Amino acid sequence: MKILVIRFKQIGDSVLAAPICNTLKNTFSDAQIDYVIYEHIGPLFENHKYIDNVITITKDEQKNIFKYIKKVWQVTRNNYDIIIDIMSTPKSELFTLLSPKCKYKIGRYKKNRGYTYTHKILEPVGAKNKIDKFLKMLKPLEKEYDIKYTEDFSIEVTDQEKEYMKKKMIDAGIDFQKPVLAFAINARVPSKVFNIEKMLEVTKEIIKEFEPQIIFYYSPAEKEFALEAHKKLGNDKHIFTNIETKSIRELAMLLKNCDMFFGNEGGPRHIAHAVGIPTLVVCRPNLDVKEWLIAGDKNEHIGPLDIDPNAYSLEASEQEKIMTVDLIVDKFRKFYNKNVKNSRI
Repeated sequence: MKILVIRFKQIGDSVLAAPICNTLKNTFSDAQIDYVIYEHIGPLFENHKYIDNVITITKDEQKNIFKYIKKVWQVTRNNYDIIIDIMSTPKSELFTLLSPKCKYKIGRYKKNRGYTYTHKILEPVGAKNKIDKFLKMLKPLEKEYDIKYTEDFSIEVTDQEKEYMKKKMIDAGIDFQKPVLAFAINARVPSKVFNIEKMLEVTKEIIKEFEPQIIFYYSPAEKEFALEAHKKLGNDKHIFTNIETKSIRELAMLLKNCDMFFGNEGGPRHIAHAVGIPTLVVCRPNLDVKEWLIAGDKNEHIGPLDIDPNAYSLEASEQEKIMTVDLIVDKFRKFYNKNVKNSRI
């Protein structure tokens, strides 16, 4: 059996959609599971135990419709038995259009679309999170198969990869006898970024109380932002902005070597969770993270709604006021003591 899963979107979506691949592999152990994602995200799923082939959509293919159609044609020559189109857009539907003999072509219900699907899934009501929502797309298969569901979205970093990055971090001055924290002071999506000045104040207080080693990681586009933030903090010796990651895979290796993740919601936070380190998110006003933050003792958040259940009826500026430095630091203190300090004793 051959199965194709399509989710070419950004990091968080790709990571949280992976349980579909994992569930299908659990159910059909001998099946070939192929996963269509964006090229820059592809390295995350290298040597994945539930995914046989990572098929990437390049920037060139995104922009040039003729190259895109050619890629889809080449992929669909694999003659898939099942196609799960999580994207369910006109572009992604080309995979099912060019797979006339595919038995199950499952997509999401969209008005006046999806004519090539054998099954169209309505938007789930009451799904507990994104993973739960994605997994409901496998419902049509239950009539014929015993689906072995899993919500596991872990990403494996090999021992060799972890050691490679650990050496790189040691060369940059990191002392692994002390806690190492990854700080997300920025995010690719501006709407997810908590007030930077307040975040820097929080960072200052955390350094004063805990004296941890803090890594301001960044993508090439965010390097200047990270260096400027470090400068605003007086180039504090507890902060490291000299550890560059060449790819998203190297970012996963770096996070695997950290004791915890703290800061803005975004793709790197999902990677941190997927490699198994504790994560604490600071939510900016009106940011709804319920679907994206998979509940668990080691993965928490603090936002306006945690302080005032009616906070989202307030103006954004008022929400920001109630998110005081002291409250955020207190939340950090409790989380850090439980998940980092106590685990090192």
